Amino acid sequence: MEKSIAIICGGGPAPGINTVISTVAKTFMKDGYKVIGVHHGYQGLLSAEPEIKVFDFHHADRIFSRGGSTLIMSRFKPKDSDFKSDFFKKNNVKLLVTIGGDDTASTANRLTKFLQTEQLDVKHVHVPKTIDNDLPLPDRNPTFGFHTAKDEGVRIGNTVYEDARTSENWFVMSAMGRSAGHLAFGIASACHFQMMIIPEMFNKTKITFEKLTNMIVSSIVKCKLEGVEYGVALISEGVFHFMDEEEILNSDINFTYDDHGHPELGNVSKSHIFNYLLQVKLKEIGLKVKTRPVELGYELRCCNPIAFDLTLCSLLGIGVKKLFDQGVSGCIVSANSKGDITPLFLKDFEDESGKIPPRLVDINSDMAQLFIDNLFYIKEKDYEKAKQYLPNPEAYDFKKILNWN
Repeated sequence: MEKSIAIICGGGPAPGINTVISTVAKTFMKDGYKVIGVHHGYQGLLSAEPEIKVFDFHHADRIFSRGGSTLIMSRFKPKDSDFKSDFFKKNNVKLLVTIGGDDTASTANRLTKFLQTEQLDVKHVHVPKTIDNDLPLPDRNPTFGFHTAKDEGVRIGNTVYEDARTSENWFVMSAMGRSAGHLAFGIASACHFQMMIIPEMFNKTKITFEKLTNMIVSSIVKCKLEGVEYGVALISEGVFHFMDEEEILNSDINFTYDDHGHPELGNVSKSHIFNYLLQVKLKEIGLKVKTRPVELGYELRCCNPIAFDLTLCSLLGIGVKKLFDQGVSGCIVSANSKGDITPLFLKDFEDESGKIPPRLVDINSDMAQLFIDNLFYIKEKDYEKAKQYLPNPEAYDFKKILNWN
């Protein structure tokens, strides 16, 4: 019976997924394997009638430089009781390739252990993806999709900044990033935005909406003192990840709530929240400044990969075959800074509680500190001049807000 490999995608999109799928498909087809793509992630793989795509060279060749995913993705996380071996037996599957986050990888490890109890030896190699760049890869190497998402964010960011300059107004922008500020940091620093706020800045104080709005006001006033009547403030949505729920509930924002009474943050535009609260603050202090919200969200996830990610994803795809040929299984494929392919295992990343701690922006690095020092905000030397706009300028001192003094 013809040997095959199966490919599934979990979680949300990231630029370069199709490049990985295409490369894996071409590489294995050249070696005589049938390559089966399964739609809807684990939900499809474990269903009675999976929706599949059997690859040929022409389909694989058409998709390698396209954004999105030719295989429909799913966040479905199966319980052990959902596991079944039908698909693997029927198709003589020798390797399961998963593309996704750590949940997708750990589920595959559980699934392949189950298949062993069914006398099936199915190897597993995982290709990690996230535009958040928060997986602690060796050498601080980027996760695939990050550079393309940043590139698209910079393209949009530069256009928004041009609008701010042309119209003499301010934009409040938010960018994706579940708990780390890499994307917001990369976009804001590349676009010369006047203000950037990422969760890593709050290493010495709690995150509150008042601090966030005061930091933006600090930037607006400092710009005015310099004769600049426009700007962009970019905030990473990761600030919500570290914010007390009580702070969110008391924010005067109308949320929908889940069955456990938690606010459903995914249903609201973060930039609208920040912009609304900023306008409340500006009216409170009597400062007339027009501000507009811009959300950098889903626009970044499915764009065509740039050259960096095309090369990286192609290398990772070929790397899957290398590891499989070496008999390595239950691992993550990784390329170091020299381009060498090495297997990594979840246990290499996990902390004592079995969780993978996110890789954060190194806020004490030269790169971070130099970019932060170059932002526009009120310092002690500005207090006297700032009194024409603010009754208490010291409350808007950026470094005091962060408790960095």
